[in-house]
Amino acid sequence: GDTAAEEALYLSKICSHVHMVVRREEMRASKVMQERVKNTPNITIHWNAETEEILGDKKVEGVRLINNKTNDRTEIAVSAFFVAIGHKPNTDIFADYISLDETGYIINIPGTSKTNIAGVFVAGDAADHVYRQAITAEGTGCMAALDAERYLATLE
Repeated sequence: GDTAAEEALYLSKICSHVHMVVRREEMRASKVMQERVKNTPNITIHWNAETEEILGDKKVEGVRLINNKTNDRTEIAVSAFFVAIGHKPNTDIFADYISLDETGYIINIPGTSKTNIAGVFVAGDAADHVYRQAITAEGTGCMAALDAERYLATLE
């Protein structure tokens, strides 16, 4: 999808070579993103491939791919391994109680971690459809903790 294509393109700017593993015969990314990836000289696309094993003892030294059509295995020397498989928040369990947007992210009151339910707060990837990074999740986690503390103080 677009997430994997975006990450591959980003990595192609800072790495000498990028190997993109695609489980199917085609990408799900938008046509524009597909063309960008295909036209980037230091990106190799491995079609119908899945990661079988990340190789190395104390550090990444390679990856073993298996072709899901032929069962052929290929080992590629790499020094890092990144996973970018898209993102759908796992929030369906809350749908009957908390307001979600059309893609499943929990809606917060802007500038806070408050949801439509008093005493329920949201942080991280459940609400963040833009950045989706650990560091931003930590920041919103801190916001939620502070909002929860303030909420509990009002109950005393």
